Amino acid sequence: MINIVLHEPQIPQNVGNIVRTCKSTASVLHLIEPMGFTLDDKKLKRAGLDYWHDMDIRLHENWEAFRAANPGARLWLMTTHGKRLYHEADFRGGDYLVFGKETAGLPSSLREEYPAQTLRIPMVKDNRSLNLSNAVALTLYEALRQGGFEALG
Repeated sequence: MINIVLHEPQIPQNVGNIVRTCKSTASVLHLIEPMGFTLDDKKLKRAGLDYWHDMDIRLHENWEAFRAANPGARLWLMTTHGKRLYHEADFRGGDYLVFGKETAGLPSSLREEYPAQTLRIPMVKDNRSLNLSNAVALTLYEALRQGGFEALG
């Protein structure tokens, strides 16, 4: 099982798509506030379709609350400023893949706190970033591939 952590997500459709991906991979979704929408947002529900039932979604008031609820979490921070490429990480079951908000990514304070755990997805020069839901899917499936897709059929 892999944990997906969205730090202050802003676009409900992205989160809805990520809910679908998490449900399909038995991954836990952590949402860190503040968010750019509420959990009863129609766009969020529509994008998540009927994947909401039995979904493990954990809401955290802020980064500090997330860390307090998950002491010892093995974190991987996804950022365009990452020190290594995402496929170079040694992912393990129970890892936490942390993604920043769509407009700004992860705060520099987090990147500075965990420099050895920053990863990036390769892209052409001068491209800002991939869509959040695509970045989550790409990275999550690499983590699952490394584990031999044990939880999947």
